[in-house]
Amino acid sequence: MPAEEESCANPLLLGWVEEWVDQARERNSKGVTTYKKAYAALKACPVTFQHPSQLQQLKGFGPKLCDRLTEKLQKHCRENGLPTPKRPRRSIVPGIANEDGDDPEDGERPPKRQRKAKPYVPTLRSGPYAIILGLATLEEGSRNGMTKPQLIEVAQPHCDASFTAPSDPRSYYTAWNSMKTLLDKDIVYERGRPTRRYHLTDEGWEVARRIQQTRNPAQPGPAQPVQLETQAQVIDDAGPSQLNRSPSLELQDRAEKASSYTDVVANANPSSGDLKSLELPKFRPIRLAPGSFEVQLVLDVREVRAKTDRDYMQNELAKKGVNPIMRSLELGDALWVAKCKDTNFLSRLGAEGDEVVLDYIVERKRLDDLISSVKDGRFHEQKFRLKRSGIKNIVYIVEEISMDSEVLDRRATMVQSAIASTQVVNGFFVKKTQKMDDTIRYLTRMTMLLKKQYEDKPLLVIPTEVLTAPNYLPLLADLREREPTIDHHITYPAFASLASKSDMMTLRDQFLKMLLCTKNVSGMKAIEIQKRWKTPYEFIKAYENCGDGEGARKRKEEMVSEQMRSVVGPGKITKPLSTKIAEIWADT
Repeated sequence: MPAEEESCANPLLLGWVEEWVDQARERNSKGVTTYKKAYAALKACPVTFQHPSQLQQLKGFGPKLCDRLTEKLQKHCRENGLPTPKRPRRSIVPGIANEDGDDPEDGERPPKRQRKAKPYVPTLRSGPYAIILGLATLEEGSRNGMTKPQLIEVAQPHCDASFTAPSDPRSYYTAWNSMKTLLDKDIVYERGRPTRRYHLTDEGWEVARRIQQTRNPAQPGPAQPVQLETQAQVIDDAGPSQLNRSPSLELQDRAEKASSYTDVVANANPSSGDLKSLELPKFRPIRLAPGSFEVQLVLDVREVRAKTDRDYMQNELAKKGVNPIMRSLELGDALWVAKCKDTNFLSRLGAEGDEVVLDYIVERKRLDDLISSVKDGRFHEQKFRLKRSGIKNIVYIVEEISMDSEVLDRRATMVQSAIASTQVVNGFFVKKTQKMDDTIRYLTRMTMLLKKQYEDKPLLVIPTEVLTAPNYLPLLADLREREPTIDHHITYPAFASLASKSDMMTLRDQFLKMLLCTKNVSGMKAIEIQKRWKTPYEFIKAYENCGDGEGARKRKEEMVSEQMRSVVGPGKITKPLSTKIAEIWADT
């Protein structure tokens, strides 16, 4: 025993406190300061204590440290066959100054009641909750610890937020930032440089036991770590190259195959004439019996969280039990298909592939992307293509991510107008979410709902051989008018082929699309122009009829605004916009 402990009035207690000082210093724990204060106070105290609970009068000793010393003393007495000292009724020892610096006399004043510190309880499925459960998969007392990649892999299933990517692309906060809280509270300690390894402190193990008892009351402590240690070993063997993997090559291969659908549906027949006189084909639909197919979500491979986290949406959906089919979609960001269990069933009956497109499609827009698309005209063009897809239920998801308040205030009216027109004019269902995680939960619920809706009833499929680009929409309209309670579908190859064609557009549609390419020409303005000049030829001819010369130039610049003088509301064309249109369409 060192000489300084022999000269101390409480050498046994001092030795244990010194051990904890060394452990805290080795772990680089912030509690080392408290242990040092307690050690110095106990070493300088001349009074011999009968029980560790009496040490609370000294600086640096609180209820928690006194309880640890009590447990240590009880263990020491059991191992050496000594009687365990009883806790005294009064914890104040005469001769030691209290908080006021006076020696209290018997019966003069009761001791101050110590406020019991509340135990740390992390929020369910939060970052600290997941980290503690992840570290609890190690053996208690193990010196191996876990590296950051190992801990993230084990903890992620217990957390709703991502440990690698922020919930908001404009933010840098991830669930891993909660590690700082656990280090500050001395729940976790780290050791090792440059590769840091993380361990649970004694208090951290107590928190882990409380969490496990809450999850499974019949379980006295943390789950057996054998299986999870094996998992951690597998992660270590895999190395960082597999943890920080690049986008799947398999997805890129699928994206390349998507372009092979272009010629599945026949193009327009030049001799077919006007669409009004188009004769609709008669056919016998292909029937898919209940149980012969499975409803699956198809997700566009370009739906990524960030360039460095391309698989986030796919991985999060898989965690929720939805394994999406990843491919490059010709239209929309997500849709649902009925995938046949017999891959050759449709091909034997005059259709292609093994997937049938259901009547639901999703277009997803972040708020900043929505503002940009409205400004450059993509917003109206995309809605136009969705409306021409033939799918009845179109869902428009708007992710209201955090933005600069000044920009948002300036564009608030434009955003509200765009959303209102999407709902009222276009008839789309608009779903607002706060972030990508909310969108993922919505797609999960929609997938489960559509499984219940479709998988227990037959599906009718239009044979691809009877479809052409011009007759597709008239045929669907005719079927829905004659049989409103029965849905008819087409295969995914046919849908992708039709979505990639411009032949299915009428000349009117092409003219409207051309007008929308001009900045500040909205859908309503384009329709008003098309009402007065039916085709691009008529529009250009009207400009030519204005004549030549300086006076003719002014007439051309004012032609559209003058012709639409009586129009009020969003379809009205101002003189500056009329001049811009003339610069594009007229020879000025």
